Amino acid sequence: MFPLDLSPDIHALRATFADIKTVVDVDRITSDIEALSEQAGAPDLWDDTDNAQKVTSALSHRQSELARITGIERRLDEIEMLVELANAEEDEDTANEARSELESVRKSIGELEVQTLLSGEYDPKPAVVTIRAGAGGVDAADFAEMLLRMYLRWAEQHNYSAKVMDTSYAEEAGIKSATFEIDAPYAFGTLSVEAGTHRLVRMSPFNSAGKRQTSFAAVEVIPLLEEAVIVDIPENDIRVDVFRSSGPGGQSVNTTDSAVRLTHIPTGIVVSMQNEKSQIQNRAAAMRVLQSRLLIVQREQEAATKKELAGTITASWGDQMRSYVLAPYQMVKDLRTNFESGNPQNVFDGDLDGFIAAGIRWRSMKDIDAD
Repeated sequence: MFPLDLSPDIHALRATFADIKTVVDVDRITSDIEALSEQAGAPDLWDDTDNAQKVTSALSHRQSELARITGIERRLDEIEMLVELANAEEDEDTANEARSELESVRKSIGELEVQTLLSGEYDPKPAVVTIRAGAGGVDAADFAEMLLRMYLRWAEQHNYSAKVMDTSYAEEAGIKSATFEIDAPYAFGTLSVEAGTHRLVRMSPFNSAGKRQTSFAAVEVIPLLEEAVIVDIPENDIRVDVFRSSGPGGQSVNTTDSAVRLTHIPTGIVVSMQNEKSQIQNRAAAMRVLQSRLLIVQREQEAATKKELAGTITASWGDQMRSYVLAPYQMVKDLRTNFESGNPQNVFDGDLDGFIAAGIRWRSMKDIDAD
């Protein structure tokens, strides 16, 4: 039906987008890019490899943020041009293209708006995610591997850098645990709402009787912190074990004992790394993750003390935050936000944006109510 009029929708999106730009501070992003570009162009940049990687990574992240913002502005202009063209030629295909692009931009602006809710101290940091199989035997180990694939596919779809740092394989199928890093803008703030216990209900492929099986897996998310904010750990508080890396079924992968396991004796926290080429690299990676975990433990203890002093008793983050049901019906549902999907396969293929956005909004409202 012509004339096609999308001006009210476009005007509303431009108003929302203007508010978002104010919050994210485009001028500051541009200034950061200029400063980081100058550092990246220094002739002696790669004399310090660690610092060079930090500079180039930060520059890439800021450039990505700016490109995302300028891209939305360009797309809104293009939608107006498509509307004009569709009306001038009364072309239904062009009109449909304009409508489709409008919905796509609406989704992009919604995602950017959710990011403005990530205002925590560590929200902009890279994320280190650990998945552990829980109750449910071999089904739980298989479920843990399904979750690992799900998060890696999600990262791939967003062109985020994902690096598996350690994997402990189960004897029959699946994994006992896995740790991976997502290096992207606001990775920790985004993925932190995925922390908790995940539940899978399905007809077990490992049960000859074909009975329905419930299994669990735990997801832990911590920020990967810079050396300037990490905690100091006395050497006497750490036990270092060196072992040979292994693949599925215990098959040896390396011919040298390059994998490293660090145990923090006072807390019992254990961190293993085996995916780097050398023992030194694995030890350094494990130490950085251990320091990040210890800092989070300190912050949680401080927060618990404050709650106790205030006399408030509230439920924890939630032992069971999401259910993936494959039988007798198909449904994935977040038990905190009530956000759900009737297509579990899409979710396991990385379609998590709706769940993550709902979780961030839920947490933001929860924080407001607490204040």
